Amino acid sequence: RVLRLAGGRSRCEGRVELEQEGTWGTVCDDGWDIPDADVVCRQLQCGRAVRAHGNAAFGRGHGPILRDEVGCEGHERDLWECPATTEHDCSHKEDAGVVCSEHQEWRLSGGRDGCAGRVEVFFRGTWSTVCNSTWYETEATVLCRTLGCGDALQRISFGHTLPGKMVYMCGSLQPSLAQCQWTFNKSAPCYQSWAAGVICNGTGS
Repeated sequence: RVLRLAGGRSRCEGRVELEQEGTWGTVCDDGWDIPDADVVCRQLQCGRAVRAHGNAAFGRGHGPILRDEVGCEGHERDLWECPATTEHDCSHKEDAGVVCSEHQEWRLSGGRDGCAGRVEVFFRGTWSTVCNSTWYETEATVLCRTLGCGDALQRISFGHTLPGKMVYMCGSLQPSLAQCQWTFNKSAPCYQSWAAGVICNGTGS
């Protein structure tokens, strides 16, 4: 009953892939909706479903198409418990995908390119800013490297204008900010903070 998401930017986003007798396969998007995606997200401990995607949004998979017309109610423990057909008339261009609430992705906005600007994080279905109260060299470097922008050259500050606020604390150079300690929408660590920004040394190249 193994399940994974492939082709996304984190383990909590991507094309739904199931393992059956040692072979990985995909799910057809006929009837694929939020209750189905909810079961997948919960099974992977990725929170709730923010989006249920069809049409191979995360690329076409390989191997057999193991499920079609999936009809979860949303409370099932795993995707195998949901009613579905194994007969199908699908191809991999109809592979189903999900984005779960615990998926995090980042961007830098307002700078001269994608390697400089205000740090914004997509989390639980919305874009938020990051409080600079704990935004130090380590956090900035982790982000620059994640974005393929080299190392942090300079930390800069902006105003908070988005609804949510995220705080990151990295004890060491983790592979991504999601693997550091983080809290979302807690007012205390963000009190009187500015929105974190960074200029990475990969900018303008």
